[in-house]
Amino acid sequence: MTPAPDIIAREQLDFGLQGDIPRYWLGGNAFRTRFFDAMSVMFPEGERFFICCVRDFRDAATSPALQQQISAFIRQEGLHGMVHRQFNERLKAQGVNVDRLEGFTRRLLFDCMRRLLPRKHTLASTAACEHLTAIMAAAFFGPNGAMGASGTPGAADPRLHALYTWHAMEETEHKAVAFDVMQQVAKVGYLRRTSALFEATLSFNAQVLLYTLAMLKSDGFSRLQRLRLLGPGLWWVYGPRGIFTGKLRAWLRYFKPGFHPWDQAQGPGYRLWLETFNRTGDPLAAARAVRAASEHGQ
Repeated sequence: MTPAPDIIAREQLDFGLQGDIPRYWLGGNAFRTRFFDAMSVMFPEGERFFICCVRDFRDAATSPALQQQISAFIRQEGLHGMVHRQFNERLKAQGVNVDRLEGFTRRLLFDCMRRLLPRKHTLASTAACEHLTAIMAAAFFGPNGAMGASGTPGAADPRLHALYTWHAMEETEHKAVAFDVMQQVAKVGYLRRTSALFEATLSFNAQVLLYTLAMLKSDGFSRLQRLRLLGPGLWWVYGPRGIFTGKLRAWLRYFKPGFHPWDQAQGPGYRLWLETFNRTGDPLAAARAVRAASEHGQ
Protein backbone atom coordinates (compact mmCIF):
# COMPACT_ATOMS: atom_id res chain seq x y z
CA MET A 1 0.00 0.00 0.00
CA THR A 2 0.97 3.62 -0.47
CA PRO A 3 2.17 5.16 2.83
CA ALA A 4 -0.49 7.42 4.30
CA PRO A 5 0.43 11.13 4.46
CA ASP A 6 0.20 13.24 7.57
CA ILE A 7 -3.30 14.51 8.26
CA ILE A 8 -3.00 18.25 8.89
CA ALA A 9 -5.84 20.63 9.74
CA ARG A 10 -4.87 23.91 8.07
CA GLU A 11 -6.58 26.79 9.84
CA GLN A 12 -7.32 30.45 9.13
CA LEU A 13 -6.98 30.14 5.37
CA ASP A 14 -8.01 33.09 3.23
CA PHE A 15 -9.76 32.13 0.00
CA GLY A 16 -11.07 35.63 -0.69
CA LEU A 17 -14.68 34.56 -0.25
CA GLN A 18 -15.68 38.11 0.67
CA GLY A 19 -14.66 39.34 -2.78
CA ASP A 20 -16.63 39.93 -5.97
CA ILE A 21 -17.20 36.30 -6.89
CA PRO A 22 -19.65 35.99 -9.81
CA ARG A 23 -22.98 34.32 -9.11
CA TYR A 24 -22.18 31.71 -11.77
CA TRP A 25 -18.54 31.29 -10.89
CA LEU A 26 -17.95 28.08 -12.87
CA GLY A 27 -17.45 29.43 -16.38
CA GLY A 28 -20.69 31.41 -16.24
CA ASN A 29 -22.63 28.14 -16.43
CA ALA A 30 -25.68 28.20 -14.16
CA PHE A 31 -26.19 24.44 -13.84
CA ARG A 32 -22.53 23.60 -13.23
CA THR A 33 -22.15 26.36 -10.67
CA ARG A 34 -25.28 25.43 -8.77
CA PHE A 35 -24.24 21.77 -8.86
CA PHE A 36 -21.14 22.67 -6.86
CA ASP A 37 -23.10 25.11 -4.72
CA ALA A 38 -25.51 22.28 -3.90
CA MET A 39 -22.58 20.21 -2.62
CA SER A 40 -21.39 23.16 -0.55
CA VAL A 41 -24.81 23.34 1.10
CA MET A 42 -24.64 19.63 1.89
CA PHE A 43 -21.11 19.66 3.30
CA PRO A 44 -21.54 21.25 6.76
CA GLU A 45 -24.16 18.78 7.98
CA GLY A 46 -22.48 15.97 6.06
CA GLU A 47 -19.12 16.64 7.70
CA ARG A 48 -20.80 16.77 11.11
CA PHE A 49 -22.41 13.40 10.39
CA PHE A 50 -19.05 11.88 9.42
CA ILE A 51 -17.47 13.18 12.62
CA CYS A 52 -20.23 11.69 14.77
CA CYS A 53 -20.08 8.32 13.04
CA VAL A 54 -16.32 7.98 13.47
CA ARG A 55 -16.43 9.34 17.01
CA ASP A 56 -18.87 6.55 17.95
CA PHE A 57 -15.95 4.09 17.79
CA ARG A 58 -13.04 6.28 18.87
CA ASP A 59 -12.90 5.01 22.45
CA ALA A 60 -12.79 1.42 21.22
CA ALA A 61 -9.74 2.03 19.03
CA THR A 62 -6.70 0.53 20.72
CA SER A 63 -4.06 1.75 18.26
CA PRO A 64 -2.46 5.07 19.30
CA ALA A 65 -1.76 5.82 15.62
CA LEU A 66 -5.41 5.32 14.70
CA GLN A 67 -6.50 7.43 17.68
CA GLN A 68 -4.29 10.24 16.42
CA GLN A 69 -5.65 9.89 12.89
CA ILE A 70 -9.22 10.01 14.19
CA SER A 71 -8.51 13.25 16.04
CA ALA A 72 -6.93 14.79 12.92
CA PHE A 73 -9.85 13.56 10.78
CA ILE A 74 -12.34 15.23 13.12
CA ARG A 75 -10.40 18.50 13.03
CA GLN A 76 -10.11 18.54 9.24
CA GLU A 77 -13.76 17.72 8.67
CA GLY A 78 -14.83 20.35 11.18
CA LEU A 79 -12.82 23.00 9.36
CA HIS A 80 -14.26 21.94 6.00
CA GLY A 81 -17.74 22.46 7.34
CA MET A 82 -16.84 25.89 8.74
CA VAL A 83 -15.38 27.17 5.46
CA HIS A 84 -18.33 25.93 3.42
CA ARG A 85 -20.70 27.65 5.86
CA GLN A 86 -18.85 30.89 5.15
CA PHE A 87 -19.38 30.42 1.42
CA ASN A 88 -23.00 29.40 1.98
CA GLU A 89 -23.65 32.85 3.45
CA ARG A 90 -23.03 34.19 -0.06
CA LEU A 91 -25.69 31.83 -1.37
CA LYS A 92 -28.16 33.14 1.21
CA ALA A 93 -27.46 36.68 0.01
CA GLN A 94 -28.29 35.50 -3.52
CA GLY A 95 -31.73 34.35 -2.41
CA VAL A 96 -31.00 30.64 -1.98
CA ASN A 97 -32.93 29.13 0.94
CA VAL A 98 -29.84 27.54 2.45
CA ASP A 99 -31.50 26.94 5.83
CA ARG A 100 -34.27 24.85 4.26
CA LEU A 101 -31.83 22.74 2.24
CA GLU A 102 -29.50 22.25 5.20
CA GLY A 103 -32.52 21.31 7.31
CA PHE A 104 -33.41 18.56 4.85
CA THR A 105 -29.86 17.19 4.96
CA ARG A 106 -29.85 17.34 8.76
CA ARG A 107 -33.16 15.46 9.04
CA LEU A 108 -31.99 12.78 6.60
CA LEU A 109 -28.65 12.20 8.30
CA PHE A 110 -29.51 12.68 11.97
CA ASP A 111 -33.27 12.19 12.40
CA CYS A 112 -33.39 9.22 10.02
CA MET A 113 -30.01 7.54 9.60
CA ARG A 114 -28.51 8.21 13.03
CA ARG A 115 -31.76 7.37 14.77
CA LEU A 116 -32.85 4.31 12.80
CA LEU A 117 -29.70 2.56 11.60
CA PRO A 118 -27.05 0.65 13.57
CA ARG A 119 -23.87 2.57 14.35
CA LYS A 120 -21.90 0.08 12.27
CA HIS A 121 -24.01 0.98 9.25
CA THR A 122 -23.67 4.73 9.63
CA LEU A 123 -19.91 4.23 9.95
CA ALA A 124 -19.99 2.15 6.75
CA SER A 125 -21.92 4.98 5.10
CA THR A 126 -19.21 7.41 6.21
CA ALA A 127 -16.44 5.22 4.77
CA ALA A 128 -18.40 4.94 1.52
CA CYS A 129 -18.83 8.72 1.31
CA GLU A 130 -15.11 9.16 1.91
CA HIS A 131 -14.50 6.88 -1.07
CA LEU A 132 -16.84 9.06 -3.16
CA THR A 133 -15.08 12.26 -2.12
CA ALA A 134 -11.70 10.76 -2.98
CA ILE A 135 -13.03 9.93 -6.44
CA MET A 136 -14.42 13.45 -6.84
CA ALA A 137 -11.09 14.94 -5.82
CA ALA A 138 -9.55 13.23 -8.85
CA ALA A 139 -12.44 14.14 -11.16
CA PHE A 140 -12.70 17.86 -10.49
CA PHE A 141 -9.27 19.05 -11.55
CA GLY A 142 -7.08 19.10 -14.63
CA PRO A 143 -7.70 20.25 -18.21
CA ASN A 144 -10.65 17.89 -18.66
CA GLY A 145 -11.92 18.15 -15.10
CA ALA A 146 -15.06 19.80 -13.83
CA MET A 147 -13.20 22.97 -12.86
CA GLY A 148 -12.09 23.65 -16.43
CA ALA A 149 -8.74 24.76 -17.79
CA SER A 150 -7.41 28.16 -16.75
CA GLY A 151 -7.90 30.93 -19.27
CA THR A 152 -10.83 29.18 -20.96
CA PRO A 153 -14.49 30.30 -20.92
CA GLY A 154 -15.38 27.28 -18.77
CA ALA A 155 -12.81 27.89 -16.04
CA ALA A 156 -13.80 28.21 -12.41
CA ASP A 157 -13.23 31.42 -10.48
CA PRO A 158 -9.75 31.04 -8.90
CA ARG A 159 -11.07 31.58 -5.38
CA LEU A 160 -13.59 28.73 -5.59
CA HIS A 161 -11.07 26.64 -7.46
CA ALA A 162 -8.66 27.12 -4.54
CA LEU A 163 -11.34 26.27 -1.98
CA TYR A 164 -12.29 23.02 -3.68
CA THR A 165 -8.64 22.14 -4.33
CA TRP A 166 -7.82 22.55 -0.62
CA HIS A 167 -10.87 20.51 0.34
CA ALA A 168 -9.95 17.77 -2.13
CA MET A 169 -6.31 17.59 -1.04
CA GLU A 170 -7.23 17.27 2.62
CA GLU A 171 -9.81 14.63 1.75
CA THR A 172 -7.04 12.55 0.20
CA GLU A 173 -5.01 12.85 3.41
CA HIS A 174 -7.71 11.30 5.59
CA LYS A 175 -9.46 9.10 3.02
CA ALA A 176 -8.64 5.88 4.90
CA VAL A 177 -9.49 6.91 8.46
CA ALA A 178 -13.19 6.01 8.48
CA PHE A 179 -12.39 2.86 6.51
CA ASP A 180 -9.76 1.75 9.03
CA VAL A 181 -12.11 2.40 11.94
CA MET A 182 -14.80 0.41 10.11
CA GLN A 183 -12.46 -2.53 9.46
CA GLN A 184 -10.25 -2.59 12.54
CA VAL A 185 -12.63 -1.41 15.26
CA ALA A 186 -16.23 -1.93 14.13
CA LYS A 187 -15.39 -5.15 12.23
CA VAL A 188 -17.88 -4.34 9.45
CA GLY A 189 -18.27 -7.14 6.93
CA TYR A 190 -18.04 -7.07 3.15
CA LEU A 191 -21.80 -7.00 2.48
CA ARG A 192 -22.48 -4.01 4.71
CA ARG A 193 -19.42 -2.19 3.39
CA THR A 194 -20.39 -2.56 -0.26
CA SER A 195 -24.13 -2.03 0.17
CA ALA A 196 -23.35 1.23 1.97
CA LEU A 197 -21.54 2.46 -1.14
CA PHE A 198 -24.63 1.80 -3.28
CA GLU A 199 -26.79 3.68 -0.77
CA ALA A 200 -24.38 6.60 -0.45
CA THR A 201 -23.98 6.95 -4.21
CA LEU A 202 -27.73 7.04 -4.85
CA SER A 203 -28.46 9.34 -1.93
CA PHE A 204 -25.69 11.79 -2.75
CA ASN A 205 -26.60 12.08 -6.41
CA ALA A 206 -30.31 12.45 -5.72
CA GLN A 207 -29.71 15.16 -3.14
CA VAL A 208 -27.26 17.21 -5.15
CA LEU A 209 -29.50 17.18 -8.23
CA LEU A 210 -32.59 18.15 -6.24
CA TYR A 211 -30.70 20.97 -4.54
CA THR A 212 -29.29 22.14 -7.87
CA LEU A 213 -32.78 22.41 -9.35
CA ALA A 214 -34.06 24.17 -6.24
CA MET A 215 -31.29 26.75 -6.54
CA LEU A 216 -31.99 27.31 -10.22
CA LYS A 217 -35.63 27.88 -9.34
CA SER A 218 -34.63 30.46 -6.74
CA ASP A 219 -32.53 32.14 -9.46
CA GLY A 220 -35.72 32.73 -11.42
CA PHE A 221 -35.38 30.03 -14.07
CA SER A 222 -38.78 28.76 -15.22
CA ARG A 223 -39.62 25.05 -15.23
CA LEU A 224 -38.96 24.89 -18.98
CA GLN A 225 -35.65 26.69 -18.59
CA ARG A 226 -34.61 24.33 -15.82
CA LEU A 227 -35.42 21.34 -18.01
CA ARG A 228 -33.32 22.82 -20.80
CA LEU A 229 -30.41 23.22 -18.40
CA LEU A 230 -30.90 19.73 -16.99
CA GLY A 231 -30.19 17.84 -20.24
CA PRO A 232 -26.63 19.10 -20.89
CA GLY A 233 -26.04 19.19 -17.15
CA LEU A 234 -26.80 15.50 -16.76
CA TRP A 235 -24.55 14.74 -19.73
CA TRP A 236 -21.76 16.72 -18.04
CA VAL A 237 -22.17 14.63 -14.88
CA TYR A 238 -23.22 11.21 -16.19
CA GLY A 239 -22.24 11.11 -19.85
CA PRO A 240 -19.60 8.66 -21.13
CA ARG A 241 -16.86 11.04 -20.00
CA GLY A 242 -18.86 12.69 -17.24
CA ILE A 243 -17.27 13.98 -14.07
CA PHE A 244 -18.61 10.96 -12.16
CA THR A 245 -19.00 8.23 -14.77
CA GLY A 246 -15.51 8.94 -16.04
CA LYS A 247 -14.23 7.58 -12.73
CA LEU A 248 -16.28 4.37 -12.73
CA ARG A 249 -13.22 2.14 -12.33
CA ALA A 250 -12.21 3.95 -9.17
CA TRP A 251 -15.75 3.51 -7.81
CA LEU A 252 -15.72 -0.22 -8.60
CA ARG A 253 -12.45 -0.79 -6.73
CA TYR A 254 -14.39 -0.56 -3.49
CA PHE A 255 -16.02 -3.91 -4.30
CA LYS A 256 -12.72 -5.78 -4.51
CA PRO A 257 -12.27 -8.11 -1.52
CA GLY A 258 -9.31 -6.87 0.44
CA PHE A 259 -9.66 -3.32 -0.90
CA HIS A 260 -8.01 -0.52 1.05
CA PRO A 261 -8.08 3.22 0.18
CA TRP A 262 -4.29 3.39 0.16
CA ASP A 263 -4.10 0.78 -2.58
CA GLN A 264 -4.42 3.91 -4.72
CA ALA A 265 -1.90 6.70 -4.16
CA GLN A 266 -2.79 10.36 -3.89
CA GLY A 267 -3.51 12.17 -7.12
CA PRO A 268 -0.48 13.54 -8.97
CA GLY A 269 -1.22 17.07 -7.81
CA TYR A 270 -1.10 16.38 -4.08
CA ARG A 271 2.66 16.60 -3.59
CA LEU A 272 2.86 19.78 -5.63
CA TRP A 273 -0.05 21.32 -3.75
CA LEU A 274 1.53 20.38 -0.41
CA GLU A 275 4.96 21.72 -1.33
CA THR A 276 3.56 24.98 -2.69
CA PHE A 277 1.26 25.50 0.27
CA ASN A 278 3.98 24.75 2.82
CA ARG A 279 6.28 27.23 1.07
CA THR A 280 3.76 30.06 0.56
CA GLY A 281 0.97 29.47 3.08
CA ASP A 282 -1.36 30.56 0.27
CA PRO A 283 -4.10 28.13 -0.84
CA LEU A 284 -4.66 30.14 -4.03
CA ALA A 285 -1.00 29.83 -5.03
CA ALA A 286 -1.05 26.11 -4.27
CA ALA A 287 -4.18 25.63 -6.39
CA ARG A 288 -2.65 27.61 -9.27
CA ALA A 289 0.45 25.41 -9.19
CA VAL A 290 -1.65 22.23 -9.37
CA ARG A 291 -3.76 23.62 -12.20
CA ALA A 292 -0.74 24.73 -14.23
CA ALA A 293 1.01 21.39 -13.81
CA SER A 294 -2.04 19.33 -14.76
CA GLU A 295 -2.63 21.44 -17.86
CA HIS A 296 0.94 20.84 -18.97
CA GLY A 297 0.66 17.11 -18.44
CA GLN A 298 2.91 17.03 -15.39
